[in-house]
Amino acid sequence: MNISESQKNFLKKLSKILPDRVYLKIKYRAQFGRNLNLKNPQTFNEKLQWLKLYNCKPEYSNMVDKYEAKKVVSSIIGQEHVIPTIGVWDKFDDIDFDKLPDQFVLKCTHDCGGLVICRDKKQLDKTAAKHKIEKCLKRNYYWQDRERPYKFLKPRIIAETYIEDNKSGQLPDYKFFCFDGVVRAFFIATDRQNHEEETKFDFFDADGNHLDVRNGHPNANPCPELPKELELMKKFASVLSKGIPQVRIDFYECNGMVYFGEMTFFHWSGFVPFDPEEWDYKFGEWITLPQKNSKSVK
Repeated sequence: MNISESQKNFLKKLSKILPDRVYLKIKYRAQFGRNLNLKNPQTFNEKLQWLKLYNCKPEYSNMVDKYEAKKVVSSIIGQEHVIPTIGVWDKFDDIDFDKLPDQFVLKCTHDCGGLVICRDKKQLDKTAAKHKIEKCLKRNYYWQDRERPYKFLKPRIIAETYIEDNKSGQLPDYKFFCFDGVVRAFFIATDRQNHEEETKFDFFDADGNHLDVRNGHPNANPCPELPKELELMKKFASVLSKGIPQVRIDFYECNGMVYFGEMTFFHWSGFVPFDPEEWDYKFGEWITLPQKNSKSVK
């Protein structure tokens, strides 16, 4: 069941009026066709909604800020595993493109997916890039899906070093589902920059066995190869997720090096079903909910 455009518009109009609990219950009902169980959540998607409401910690904001997260991650696994930042700005018009290298990546510090990938600065459409970045700057995941770590983040723009694997010419994402320091599963995202193909997600267990599960996107054909540095990625993911009930930690593998991508506390914001549905319950079993903290929503 997918939320309709009329339902999306209704929620958008009432987003800043409805209390968090009410908003999440309405959106969950619209998306899944059933009530959200917050008293005794069982599925992965239900527990993500519970965590939004009852596991709010100030340090999570730094972990989801793409600029601040680099400092956190560098101090734990080493600066060499973090893609270098070229610059950071509050507004697109503040960027001095003459000082940027010929290749770079622009992204917003609080956003997901709004990338501007520049492989040749001479060919960059700055008007299109500005439109895309400024649209992303206006997005707030707290009001959109009640992801509270984003509520008070200051939207900024960063430029990063462009990286690409010399052999494949690609840069697959390796995304690890972690539960208090334990990696239970991961998926490989491919075709993300292929405008002629839909993005593909292929899920694996922690040992690298392919799983018959789909979530948001179809599987690839053929199945993508496992990263050569899988064990190192799992080690890093385990260390970075220690003490956190649930977080997804992403990495890239490029020219023999592992690079940190980002931390995501709410995969798909908990609003995309699993196929088959049993995996929603399986992933849910891996989350041990903590005590409600003092800043929980009433």
